[in-house]
Amino acid sequence: MGCGSAGPFLCILVLSVLRQTLAEDDSPCLQEFKKSVKDPTNHLSNWIFGNSSAGSVCNFIGVSCWNTGENKVLAIKLQNAGLEGAFPSGLTQCRALQNLDLSQNGFTGSIPNDLCKQVPYVTSLDLSQNSFSGSIPFTLEDCQYLQSLSLKHNKLSGELPGGISVLPKLSSIDVSSNLLTGPIPSGFANRSASDFSDNPGLCGPPVSKSCSSKRNIALIVGIIVAVAAVVACLCATGVWCFLFQGRKMEIALAKDEHKWAKRIRAPKSVIVSLFEVPVKKLKFSDLMAATNDFSKDNIIGEGWTGTVYKGVLPDGSVLAVKRLRRSSQSEKGFQAEMETLGRVRHRNLVPLLGFCCAGSEEKLLVYKHMVMGTLRECLHDAHEDAKLDWITRLKIGIGAARGLAWLHHSCNPRIIHRNISSNSILLDEEYEPRITDFGLARLMNPVDTHVSTVVNGDFGDLGYVAPEYTRTLVATVKVDVFSFGVVLLELVTGQKPNDVCTDGGFKGNLSEWVSFLASHGRVEEALDMSLKGGGYDNELNQFLRIACACVARNPKERPTMYEVFQLLKAIGEKFNITDDELAVFVDVVNEDETDELVVANGK
Repeated sequence: MGCGSAGPFLCILVLSVLRQTLAEDDSPCLQEFKKSVKDPTNHLSNWIFGNSSAGSVCNFIGVSCWNTGENKVLAIKLQNAGLEGAFPSGLTQCRALQNLDLSQNGFTGSIPNDLCKQVPYVTSLDLSQNSFSGSIPFTLEDCQYLQSLSLKHNKLSGELPGGISVLPKLSSIDVSSNLLTGPIPSGFANRSASDFSDNPGLCGPPVSKSCSSKRNIALIVGIIVAVAAVVACLCATGVWCFLFQGRKMEIALAKDEHKWAKRIRAPKSVIVSLFEVPVKKLKFSDLMAATNDFSKDNIIGEGWTGTVYKGVLPDGSVLAVKRLRRSSQSEKGFQAEMETLGRVRHRNLVPLLGFCCAGSEEKLLVYKHMVMGTLRECLHDAHEDAKLDWITRLKIGIGAARGLAWLHHSCNPRIIHRNISSNSILLDEEYEPRITDFGLARLMNPVDTHVSTVVNGDFGDLGYVAPEYTRTLVATVKVDVFSFGVVLLELVTGQKPNDVCTDGGFKGNLSEWVSFLASHGRVEEALDMSLKGGGYDNELNQFLRIACACVARNPKERPTMYEVFQLLKAIGEKFNITDDELAVFVDVVNEDETDELVVANGK
């Protein structure tokens, strides 16, 4: 299931190619990179090739690997390295590169038009403070995973491509101090003006300079001329040209992700299949009205499985409507999956209220809305006076462990989540945790599922991926345990899962940092300072030890989720965090074999 009409043999072939890709050595990429740049300060002196041992390139200055046991490059960070020349070559061979930082160097020439093909999974791109010239490639809009883009302090000219402004994950952009001209795309209107400053030719929001009337007049004249030409063309070529123009318009609309609902040709009266009585007789037209035609302003979350919109019904009920990413699964197969997931009910899972197939490809899920949002937002984005206290964090850890343990050990069919993170744990008004996106991995295309998990699954969740999964692409319950361990580390340290930087010079992800401290007998230094000294230090250390056990590099050394839940529950008993709805867990015999059966059968 999930291979679609291509058949199981093609699916196996695709997965084999992926495994082979992830097992490849990125040394040739770095070797060509070094040859293509000028290094007058000999900054890359320790980039010495010839050692074919696993992880050898991970010690190169400026290079970070997915894990230290293989030569798979995650990031190249060479800021202020004194490098010169044209944009480096060789990056196409770093197939899983996500972070590229070449800032504060002496690079010249243009930015490659095929940059997004060279590094298709790039999430952070920093080319600032160089001497790059020419225009910003419009093809940057193909970098669909891009979250951060910095091109400031270069000599870039021309207009700012509008396609970049609608990249689904782009949260940070800075093109200040260049030679850009023309109006700023409307998608950037709500950004900070400083992101576009020191470009004398840029105009329109958010900068204070309005676009000149002369330009507007020229634009209007241009539009009139274009319209006249189209009308003349229509008159000359008749109905065929009209249909051709209509087709071009349809293609243009298809590129706008946030107008997808208006393109659906299915009757708006199509019924939403519901699992619960409180929501009655819902239609697709009701979902459109509740979400303001699935407006961009109604988006409350985006993940590797799809985009979530907030919907408000006429009676005031608030829903969360997820538009799934496209998959090759048939409508009949999708309905069968939904009927199964609709029966999955637990106090620590987000309730799936219903589903809807709109048109031939659009698949929508209707969930109960969680008013407090994601755990990540509450933990990392809240103001100081709204930070989660220890008791609340402990309650969240226990509840989330209870829900995931139930999925692993008691749910029928048992479910491996595959993408547990602080973004997939939502909180209700009582800060009770609810796991979302469970069971959705089976709905995605096989290739999309694995790639998104390994390379930033849209929740941006690199720091949660178990080391063995990047090599084998085999999902097991122990992969979920590792990811959940990172969530526990977030709760007890207050740190984000990625880019931990310390005064001692450590740079890496959260699990690596805690493992580093533990290996030096300093693991208590990882505890959130705001939690220490409140009379809970003993419990904090117990919690931290459980989290460390979950992120052990060897999967066999990790506890089961049932064991994690029991250990956390024992800590909670001291604070009267009782389990008034204790789930009945079944014993799991020969668990590793069970994992393989779950993955192989897609159940």
